Amino acid sequence: MRPKPATASLPIVFSVGEDPVQLGLVASLARPGGNATGINFLVNEVVAKRLRLLHELVPKAVRFAVFVNPGNTSVAATTIRDAQNAALTIGLKTQIFNATTIDEINVAFGNFAHERADALLVAADAFFVSRAVQFTTLAARDRIPAIYPIRDFAAAGGLMSYGTVFPDVFHQIGVYVGLILKGTKPADLPVVQSTRFEFVINVQTARALGIDVPSGLLAAADEVIE
Repeated sequence: MRPKPATASLPIVFSVGEDPVQLGLVASLARPGGNATGINFLVNEVVAKRLRLLHELVPKAVRFAVFVNPGNTSVAATTIRDAQNAALTIGLKTQIFNATTIDEINVAFGNFAHERADALLVAADAFFVSRAVQFTTLAARDRIPAIYPIRDFAAAGGLMSYGTVFPDVFHQIGVYVGLILKGTKPADLPVVQSTRFEFVINVQTARALGIDVPSGLLAAADEVIE
């Protein structure tokens, strides 16, 4: 079902991680066709890449916990699907954990020990991003290797992150707002998709977990946090 627009005339510049066509925000990426355009920052398309990077760092890990927010239906479904498909191709097992509140995050971490998860993949969810310190603190406490969707987690002490370079997203939003203020119609501005992604490794956290980061991963990293 297409969302009901708040306005049919006021120009709108959006940034979304899901497909804006499927969300009903625009008719197509090349020709938005209405009063809205923006940036698609592709949070879900890199789930498989995150899983492979984490497995490369901890190759003995077999059981991967996948943390999703069921309240964010589309992101949760895509994350689960892509993680499970990627896991099957390299012979891994996945276990889904749900959380929609701060307390549920704590409970889910408490369940990791019982499920004997070897590593953790966290979905690209806005609520989870707001709880980056909670996630990284609990992962450190339980000594579970984890990969996250954006740099904020690695900067907060998380082991690894791989995802969109968000300063680029914000810059493009500013460019489009400027063009619209100068008279360009949103319908004439194609939706831009992210082309830059960053891979960040926190080697201090790796050392604390007793993990030796392979030289190949260090060389591939866009940033290494000491």
